[in-house]
Amino acid sequence: RMDQALLIVRNELPAPGLNLAALSGSCHQCLYQFLAFVPPSNESLRKPGTASVMVDTQHPLTLLLNSSVGDRDLCKIQYHFGEFGNYSLVVKTLSTSTQTVSCDLIINEGPINSYLPILFAFLVYTGILAILIAGRLLMKIDPVRNWVYKKLNPRATDRMINSELGSPNTTDSINCDPTPQSWSAGSRQRLRSLDTFRGLSLVIMVFVNYGGGKYWFFKHESWNGKLHFPSALFTRFVFIMGTSIALALGSMLRWGSSKWKVLRKIIWRSFVLILLGIIVVNPNYCLGPLSWDNLRIPGVLQRLGFTYLVVAALELLFTRADSGTWEGRFPALQDILPYWPQWIFILVLETIWLCLTFLLPVPDCPRGYLGPGGIGDFGKYPNCTGGAAGYIDRLLLGEKHMYQHPSSGVTYQSTMPYDPEGILGTINSIVMAFLGLQAGKITLFYKDQPKQIMSRFIIWGIVMGIISAILTKCSKEEGFIPINKNLWSISYVTTMSCFAFILLLLIYYLVDVKKWWSGAPFLYPGMNSILVYIGHQVFANYFPFKWKMQDSQSHAEHLTQNLTATTLWVIISYILYRRRIFWKI
Repeated sequence: RMDQALLIVRNELPAPGLNLAALSGSCHQCLYQFLAFVPPSNESLRKPGTASVMVDTQHPLTLLLNSSVGDRDLCKIQYHFGEFGNYSLVVKTLSTSTQTVSCDLIINEGPINSYLPILFAFLVYTGILAILIAGRLLMKIDPVRNWVYKKLNPRATDRMINSELGSPNTTDSINCDPTPQSWSAGSRQRLRSLDTFRGLSLVIMVFVNYGGGKYWFFKHESWNGKLHFPSALFTRFVFIMGTSIALALGSMLRWGSSKWKVLRKIIWRSFVLILLGIIVVNPNYCLGPLSWDNLRIPGVLQRLGFTYLVVAALELLFTRADSGTWEGRFPALQDILPYWPQWIFILVLETIWLCLTFLLPVPDCPRGYLGPGGIGDFGKYPNCTGGAAGYIDRLLLGEKHMYQHPSSGVTYQSTMPYDPEGILGTINSIVMAFLGLQAGKITLFYKDQPKQIMSRFIIWGIVMGIISAILTKCSKEEGFIPINKNLWSISYVTTMSCFAFILLLLIYYLVDVKKWWSGAPFLYPGMNSILVYIGHQVFANYFPFKWKMQDSQSHAEHLTQNLTATTLWVIISYILYRRRIFWKI
């Protein structure tokens, strides 16, 4: 199977036989897991005892062979097996007098290069991009443009030429309001980099949710540590949502909307997001649309909805219709000092998270436990997955209303339900959105000053990076608070915020400052993010987004299917964009 190799153990030693155990390199402080008993050799037939096992190829393994009687360790081998490889481990005696045992690993059949499909896909998409760029350059040549005018409808051609590969000019609509004047005003003020940032995160999220070609590095990290692709996607969504709140609320108040009217809209939007989340993540067509006995209450849209409610309401209390220069001391901090009550509120929230995480007593678990449970921590706390965060969810929601297959279950073999979108982690998602809100305030207070905006993005990115380095001690497991996506630890939030500020800086510079990039194709799904996210969930198992494969153990087939489905959603969002159809809540 994918991510596996065949290991044949040949035991040339006499009785009593051997025990084979393994430990994954990604499993921190774990117990060795028994794989197989290898029978002794048959001396009369001169036939070695053999046992065949499937071993994991995602991470390096440490193999341990010991005697089945007396637990005497014979040999220990560290090796990173290759996918679909065929290996033999030969155990024999080198010297009968000293009882020296040798363990030799032999490659019977070499592994395949499972990364070639990724290279091929990269070349295909690079070729498509090159063709589109060449097309744009050709359209700037007068004879070519005149030929196109003759072949196509002049009006349609004019719209195509002026669209920047589908990007509207200052007279095109990006708003659902049918008034042409409001189209123009909204288009001039809208930062295309925000939609591009959101769309980039969304496209990668759709690809990962569809399977990511079944590659292990497109899956969530089992617990602490390495930041795989999926680890940063949801946080970018939360971050850019906070940025959009700052811009949207200021715009609505400048257009004359009362704060009570805006608050009603905030509450309604939060309610719809939470409701959509419950409906989307809980379909059970055998038991009806929803099965209330095992209804999962937390979820991505639910967390987005609640986070939006808190951060938008907090901003509404202190935002001003006029975002002009602050007339006070320290004008360089005009995007921070006037909002000191917001910062107090966020610091209080974070204090609550720290106190609950490290001080709340959890039955049969050490106080302040942040581990995965299962076989982690040498199997001492098998039912303590997530510590206080898991305990609060189980206490308030019930085990049946939580996510049943956490990422820690594969590597750490934890059996307790744990929800990565649980209650306690929502506090830090509010902090993440608030940091995105700060990015939005920067763009408002320093409007038409790109150097000021970019310099502040850099400063915030550096500050967040320094905080992360302190909290983690620049290590995977040994810091004060490790980076952990499942827990949404504060170090995870500061690290992701650091990356978000830097990425937003780059996109802002390319799209809105230099205008070297129109934002296509990520701009289109970014402007219809709710529709694309819900649509890709609802239609995930329908053709043409999914079809029956000839070889379900082929990365190439999975990658083709997942990339096709993701590309289709980009095309759909482009068509909706051209027709000015935007689903807003």
